[in-house]
Amino acid sequence: MTDKPARVRYAPSPTGYFHVGGARTALYDYLLARKTGGSFILRIEDTDQKRFNPDSVADLLDGLRFLGLDWDEGVEVGGEYGPYVQTERLEIYQKYAKQLLDAGHVYRCFCTPERLAKVNEERQKAGLNPGYDRHCRNLSPEESEARAAAGEPFTIRIKIPLTGSITLHDAIRGDITIENEIVNDAVLVKSNGIPTYHFAVVVDDHLMEITHVLRGEEWVSSFPIHLHLYDFLGWEPPVFAHLPVILNPAGKGKMSKRETRAPDGTVYPVFVHTFKELGYLPEALFNYLALVGWSYDDKTEIMTREEIIERFSLERVNSSPAAWDYDKLNHFNGMYIRNLSVPDLTDRLLPFLEKAGIHADRETMLKITPLIQERLTILSEAAAKVDFFFMDELPDFDPALLVPKKLTMADVPAILQKAHTVLAEAEFTHDGLEKALKAAAAEMGLKAGQFYQPIRVATCGRKVAPPLYGTLEVLGRETVLRRIEQAQLRLEIGD
Repeated sequence: MTDKPARVRYAPSPTGYFHVGGARTALYDYLLARKTGGSFILRIEDTDQKRFNPDSVADLLDGLRFLGLDWDEGVEVGGEYGPYVQTERLEIYQKYAKQLLDAGHVYRCFCTPERLAKVNEERQKAGLNPGYDRHCRNLSPEESEARAAAGEPFTIRIKIPLTGSITLHDAIRGDITIENEIVNDAVLVKSNGIPTYHFAVVVDDHLMEITHVLRGEEWVSSFPIHLHLYDFLGWEPPVFAHLPVILNPAGKGKMSKRETRAPDGTVYPVFVHTFKELGYLPEALFNYLALVGWSYDDKTEIMTREEIIERFSLERVNSSPAAWDYDKLNHFNGMYIRNLSVPDLTDRLLPFLEKAGIHADRETMLKITPLIQERLTILSEAAAKVDFFFMDELPDFDPALLVPKKLTMADVPAILQKAHTVLAEAEFTHDGLEKALKAAAAEMGLKAGQFYQPIRVATCGRKVAPPLYGTLEVLGRETVLRRIEQAQLRLEIGD
């Protein structure tokens, strides 16, 4: 199945933002192409002009590039099989529509939208599936030609055989058979002359020499139309592989097409651009997406791009639905963050800090990054962890935060004064600070945590902050002493 170089295409209809469901399809296309030394093609299917959104194209291209899914042919790249935008290929479709019409495999349908709606209503009342009643199927060629010549609007429909069945050998699901009698005579060309998905996709895939078509399982029901078209046109169909649906985290329905926000403000993204904006690493999202429906074995999960390419095969894509797991993705992302070098992580963090209004210099961040690297799940979390490093003055905080467990506010002034005295003389290195502060805590008969909490709150403005010794070292003696003095002043004013 994959011995020869595969020519695969990702061919979205840009009506909305780039969803993780589409991203997974594009990823599997990319993996199959790279695994076999083939070609990954990007084609835009924009025949649904009513729903077409130009912004979606830009979002799609940015999302593919973010994930590193570089395409060999297609939009913005070119290639010998173009154009790669369907509305630029209308003359091609007209040629094959005429060929099918002349051969009697399709027919003109002159039914109005009002009649079609009435037919559907009557079918539903009769307990039948919605569909067309083939009213125009048996018009004589002469009548059909005459009505078209007179300017009467028409669509072009496929003539599905009325008996028998058709079987698809799916690369993931095996043989799938559907009886012809339940397949509608689908519209192939709309009354405005623009082809529908069913017609354009078959023509394009053949002319672009696509060898494998990977698409969601929701398209299983449409394969009879496509296979009949291949047969009518005398073309060899590609290998089809219908990918499992992605379920929501509860595993009780399809992954939402819309993003949600929890009461605590947590965003549950579904669009690639939101994952990017939140600070998910492309490497982590690439790795996780690959595993939503495919696995290498029953234990291996963290893999490099090169390892995933080498190990990928359609045979190991599961036909069962796969649930999206935000916790697992977050775990992946945290692991990838921890595996980055400090300079690399720093460079990735700086744009997020700038976006949050924190004007951090790279030299200082290179010292801070090791302090927070183990504590990050996504890059956007960094701003709330490091903002105090870059403030001239800390905002007001509740003085009660200065009070350690099992102590009272009355104990805090002595702790702050002791800290100020010690830090004014201590060697301002990690080891020097650790030695001096531990000794001071012991002298006061306090546990380290009790002694450190007022210092941390005074210098950082919060109880939870990066490791204390490293934080103080980065802040520097002058800033640390000034902030302790400001905390002492707050206490005096409070009294």
